[in-house]
Amino acid sequence: MAVTAPHLAVDPIACQAHGLCAELLPGVVTLDEWGYPILPAGPVPPALRAAARRAVNACPVLALRLATD
Repeated sequence: MAVTAPHLAVDPIACQAHGLCAELLPGVVTLDEWGYPILPAGPVPPALRAAARRAVNACPVLALRLATD
């Protein structure tokens, strides 16, 4: 069984557009005109995984997650 690299995922219903994810992962997460995150389609690069975990843990409404599905 192959291990899948984690990618960022957001629950669009839970997200309240605080923008903290974009502040913690600049250049990876961008915001649309309403402040909602636009996430990259591919896996999180290994060098950014610790920062991605911090962003996931810092999300005030727990809408951001690292997924392997």
